[in-house]
Amino acid sequence: MGRLLLWVGLVLLMKPNDGTAYKLVCYFTNWAHSRPVPASILPRDLDPFLCTHLIFAFASMSNNQIVANNLQDEKILYPEFNKLKERNRALKTLLSVGGWNFGTSRFTTMLSTLASREKFIGSVVSFLRTHGFDGLDLFFLYPGLRGSPINDRWNFLFLIEELQFAFEKEALLTQRPRLLLSAAVSGIPYIIQTSYDVHLLGRRLDFINVLSYDLHGSWEKSTGHNSPLFSLPEDPKSSAFAMNYWRNLGAPADKLLMGFPAYGRTFHLLRESKNGLQAASMGPASPGKYTKQAGFLAYYEVCSFIQRAEKHWIDHQYVPYAYKGKEWVGYDDAVSFSYKAMFVKKEHFGGAMVWTLDMDDVRGTFCGNGPFPLVHILNELLVRAEFNSTPLPQFWFTLPVNSSGPGSESLPVTEELTTDTVKILPPGGEAMATEVHRKYEKVTTIPNGGFVTPAGTTSPTTHAVALERNAMAPGAKTTTSLDLLSETMTGMTVTVQTQTAGRETMTTVGNQSVTPGGETMTTVGNQSVTPGGETVTTVGNQSVTPGGETMTTVGNQSVTPGGETVTIVGNKSVTPVGETVTIVGNKSVTPGGQTTATVGSQSVTPPGMDTTLVYLQTMTLSEKGTSSKKAVVLEKVTVPPREISVMPNEQNTALNRENLIAEVESYSQDG
Repeated sequence: MGRLLLWVGLVLLMKPNDGTAYKLVCYFTNWAHSRPVPASILPRDLDPFLCTHLIFAFASMSNNQIVANNLQDEKILYPEFNKLKERNRALKTLLSVGGWNFGTSRFTTMLSTLASREKFIGSVVSFLRTHGFDGLDLFFLYPGLRGSPINDRWNFLFLIEELQFAFEKEALLTQRPRLLLSAAVSGIPYIIQTSYDVHLLGRRLDFINVLSYDLHGSWEKSTGHNSPLFSLPEDPKSSAFAMNYWRNLGAPADKLLMGFPAYGRTFHLLRESKNGLQAASMGPASPGKYTKQAGFLAYYEVCSFIQRAEKHWIDHQYVPYAYKGKEWVGYDDAVSFSYKAMFVKKEHFGGAMVWTLDMDDVRGTFCGNGPFPLVHILNELLVRAEFNSTPLPQFWFTLPVNSSGPGSESLPVTEELTTDTVKILPPGGEAMATEVHRKYEKVTTIPNGGFVTPAGTTSPTTHAVALERNAMAPGAKTTTSLDLLSETMTGMTVTVQTQTAGRETMTTVGNQSVTPGGETMTTVGNQSVTPGGETVTTVGNQSVTPGGETMTTVGNQSVTPGGETVTIVGNKSVTPVGETVTIVGNKSVTPGGQTTATVGSQSVTPPGMDTTLVYLQTMTLSEKGTSSKKAVVLEKVTVPPREISVMPNEQNTALNRENLIAEVESYSQDG
């Protein structure tokens, strides 16, 4: 209560000091009305003045067209939801399509061709205007994952480009305000690198809702907070890390909205006496009375839980947790929301996104702090601007209240995470978790002035838990591994896979890691390569043991080179003259003067330097052929603009406008 009263006082002294209009985007779910009374919520129960944008979750898709999830949504909930704008003319409403339970297959089918995308876009414009929505929110979880092919990463971008074009055209023809376009995106680095072209998404979307929560939960073997503001030395996952990750990959800060969860994640403790942060646990705690999902409590259920629980505050992460017996919950309250809102302002992000408005204490029934106690504090700090301008007190990040956490931290912190499983999670309250197996990345946490400690004085500006703009592995050569696409980019090197650089370059391909010794070792797919006096390569299920010349077997093809290195890939054969020629997939390349490579659906013609792109394939390039000593020779590369043509599905993009292709081509230069 003391911390809450202090924050009420601070709120009255604050206003945005840069005049920025922050967005406060709040989701409302179409299953909120189905919970037992008094937790059952209808659109009419919402306050239309709290949020700047309301998003209705979710619509569905049928035959490549947007449709309502059910008749009740279309006939009752949609009209009620949009009727809120009669009370607040400035309010914007959007309709979200997708969600966790929606899956990926219908997105993949719709995205696969220009004709199917155009059919979807036409239905979207008509559907939004018919029902009175102001825009569309894309909730695709996730392009390139959960059964979605990797081409969906690019097709998703094409859809966004085409939607914006259609929205602009419709606005010109009808003289109505243009429909808005947003997307919900992951805050997990592996998913970000797999699913999104951050730079181009940031340019096309009106705003981006970062799901910067579900960072810990009952799927793990020890307690951790659902949505900590800052990272711990041994655990880089945090809301600040996710937001800075998106920004450092090229998304405009003013379009990034940080996710605020109106719920907590619960654990069942292994021992009642071990009840702190990172205490051993064994699955989820009991389901909530109203949400009825194990491992999860809506905020109004948290309020009931903590009335007879032991409450603690994590100083380093600015979030609370509580335990009662063997049940443990990491949650957010008005104080932690206040810290996070101040972080958004200090870092000049675009605002906040709440998942979900209906999990706040809507009527003030459960928590005793009035209606919408969580979202109200965000409205006070981010939306309302009638407060006097007073400098923020320096001690605002150093309130020592019932603290819990490690006592000291060394800076900077470099941790190599070796977890074999990454959980891919739905937003809170929608469904259970699935998992993806992989190696986590090496992460350097650079606080730029120190981690927040109980005795220190730090602000979000100096406490930047973020990736460096240039995070290069030390060694003779620079190597960047970017999920299935590996390239060295000018201006910023992004490391996604585990790298250990020594005297030779180490390359990570797919989910494999390589540690070079005297010779370079490359792992391709699930195969391993051990170089000796001659290069030995295993590709697919074939093995090759070269003699005097290098032999490579790819697929069902065999090669016996003589005098020159010959490579057969797929159904193609190559006999090089003077220069090494490599064919990958169904592409052919005839280099002249310099090495040219075609990989998967990527083509590269580097001027002045060799360029290697790895897209499900790995090859060896040099100026005069394949080395007999090394399986892969990587050069530090500078990729010039407009030299990379990205062609999903083995063809050029079918866009009517050329500017997207130009931007995709130039993206290699500006990161």
